Amino acid sequence: MTHTKMPVTGTAATTSYTVRERDTAETLGSGDLPVLGTPRLVAWAEYATRSAIAGDLDDASTSVGTRVDIEHLRPSPVDAAVSVRTELTAVDGRSMHFDVSAAHDDGGVVGQGEVVRMVVDRDRFLPT
Repeated sequence: MTHTKMPVTGTAATTSYTVRERDTAETLGSGDLPVLGTPRLVAWAEYATRSAIAGDLDDASTSVGTRVDIEHLRPSPVDAAVSVRTELTAVDGRSMHFDVSAAHDDGGVVGQGEVVRMVVDRDRFLPT
Protein backbone atom coordinates (compact mmCIF):
# COMPACT_ATOMS: atom_id res chain seq x y z
CA MET A 1 0.00 0.00 0.00
CA THR A 2 1.29 3.41 -0.88
CA HIS A 3 -0.10 6.73 0.22
CA THR A 4 1.24 10.19 -0.34
CA LYS A 5 0.74 11.37 3.22
CA MET A 6 -0.60 10.29 6.56
CA PRO A 7 -2.61 12.51 8.88
CA VAL A 8 -0.59 14.33 11.51
CA THR A 9 -1.24 14.55 15.21
CA GLY A 10 -3.38 17.50 16.13
CA THR A 11 -5.69 16.99 13.16
CA ALA A 12 -9.19 17.63 14.50
CA ALA A 13 -12.83 17.80 13.49
CA THR A 14 -16.14 18.62 15.09
CA THR A 15 -19.46 17.24 13.88
CA SER A 16 -22.86 18.37 15.15
CA TYR A 17 -26.10 16.47 15.50
CA THR A 18 -29.62 16.79 16.82
CA VAL A 19 -30.92 13.71 18.59
CA ARG A 20 -33.89 12.27 16.69
CA GLU A 21 -36.21 9.39 17.49
CA ARG A 22 -34.10 7.13 15.21
CA ASP A 23 -31.08 7.85 17.47
CA THR A 24 -32.68 6.75 20.75
CA ALA A 25 -31.79 3.73 22.84
CA GLU A 26 -35.42 2.69 22.58
CA THR A 27 -35.33 2.65 18.76
CA LEU A 28 -31.85 1.14 18.47
CA GLY A 29 -32.63 -1.62 20.97
CA SER A 30 -29.81 -0.75 23.36
CA GLY A 31 -32.25 0.33 26.06
CA ASP A 32 -35.87 1.27 26.60
CA LEU A 33 -35.65 5.04 27.10
CA PRO A 34 -36.15 7.80 24.51
CA VAL A 35 -32.62 9.22 24.90
CA LEU A 36 -29.51 9.07 22.73
CA GLY A 37 -28.48 5.45 22.39
CA THR A 38 -24.87 4.49 22.99
CA PRO A 39 -24.60 2.75 19.58
CA ARG A 40 -25.47 6.06 17.87
CA LEU A 41 -22.95 7.95 20.02
CA VAL A 42 -20.29 5.44 18.97
CA ALA A 43 -21.26 5.82 15.30
CA TRP A 44 -21.06 9.63 15.59
CA ALA A 45 -17.62 9.32 17.23
CA GLU A 46 -16.38 7.09 14.40
CA TYR A 47 -17.79 9.48 11.79
CA ALA A 48 -15.99 12.41 13.44
CA THR A 49 -12.67 10.55 13.33
CA ARG A 50 -13.21 9.71 9.67
CA SER A 51 -14.11 13.34 8.94
CA ALA A 52 -10.94 14.58 10.63
CA ILE A 53 -8.71 12.71 8.17
CA ALA A 54 -10.96 12.69 5.10
CA GLY A 55 -8.53 14.65 2.91
CA ASP A 56 -5.34 13.09 4.18
CA LEU A 57 -5.36 9.70 2.44
CA ASP A 58 -4.90 8.95 -1.25
CA ASP A 59 -7.75 7.49 -3.32
CA ALA A 60 -6.46 3.92 -2.99
CA SER A 61 -6.56 4.08 0.83
CA THR A 62 -9.25 4.37 3.44
CA SER A 63 -9.44 3.90 7.19
CA VAL A 64 -11.45 1.44 9.23
CA GLY A 65 -12.31 1.48 12.91
CA THR A 66 -10.49 -1.18 14.90
CA ARG A 67 -11.20 -0.20 18.51
CA VAL A 68 -13.73 2.02 20.25
CA ASP A 69 -13.63 2.86 23.96
CA ILE A 70 -16.41 5.35 24.69
CA GLU A 71 -17.85 6.17 28.10
CA HIS A 72 -21.46 7.42 27.76
CA LEU A 73 -21.85 9.80 30.71
CA ARG A 74 -25.01 11.85 30.30
CA PRO A 75 -28.44 11.35 28.70
CA SER A 76 -29.50 13.40 25.68
CA PRO A 77 -33.24 13.64 25.01
CA VAL A 78 -34.83 13.88 21.58
CA ASP A 79 -34.12 17.34 20.05
CA ALA A 80 -30.93 17.82 22.11
CA ALA A 81 -27.95 19.23 20.22
CA VAL A 82 -24.76 17.16 20.53
CA SER A 83 -21.34 18.14 19.18
CA VAL A 84 -18.67 15.48 18.76
CA ARG A 85 -15.07 16.66 18.71
CA THR A 86 -12.13 14.46 17.85
CA GLU A 87 -8.40 15.00 17.72
CA LEU A 88 -5.73 12.71 16.32
CA THR A 89 -3.32 12.15 19.21
CA ALA A 90 -0.98 9.47 17.86
CA VAL A 91 0.04 7.87 14.58
CA ASP A 92 1.88 4.56 14.77
CA GLY A 93 2.51 3.18 11.30
CA ARG A 94 -0.95 2.66 9.84
CA SER A 95 -2.69 2.96 13.23
CA MET A 96 -4.24 6.26 14.31
CA HIS A 97 -5.48 7.07 17.82
CA PHE A 98 -8.14 9.73 18.38
CA ASP A 99 -9.43 11.36 21.54
CA VAL A 100 -13.18 11.88 21.24
CA SER A 101 -15.60 13.93 23.32
CA ALA A 102 -19.28 14.69 22.89
CA ALA A 103 -21.05 17.58 24.59
CA HIS A 104 -24.32 19.46 24.78
CA ASP A 105 -24.48 23.15 23.91
CA ASP A 106 -24.24 24.01 27.63
CA GLY A 107 -20.86 22.23 27.77
CA GLY A 108 -22.16 19.19 29.63
CA VAL A 109 -20.10 16.17 28.61
CA VAL A 110 -22.23 13.47 27.00
CA GLY A 111 -19.40 11.02 26.37
CA GLN A 112 -15.66 10.70 25.95
CA GLY A 113 -13.07 8.16 25.02
CA GLU A 114 -10.79 6.91 22.28
CA VAL A 115 -11.25 5.56 18.75
CA VAL A 116 -8.49 3.72 16.89
CA ARG A 117 -8.51 3.57 13.10
CA MET A 118 -6.26 1.65 10.71
CA VAL A 119 -5.30 2.79 7.21
CA VAL A 120 -5.96 0.02 4.68
CA ASP A 121 -5.73 -0.44 0.92
CA ARG A 122 -9.32 -0.33 -0.40
CA ASP A 123 -8.88 -3.11 -2.98
CA ARG A 124 -6.93 -5.47 -0.73
CA PHE A 125 -9.32 -5.00 2.20
CA LEU A 126 -12.47 -6.17 0.40
CA PRO A 127 -12.99 -9.92 0.06
CA THR A 128 -12.85 -11.29 -3.48
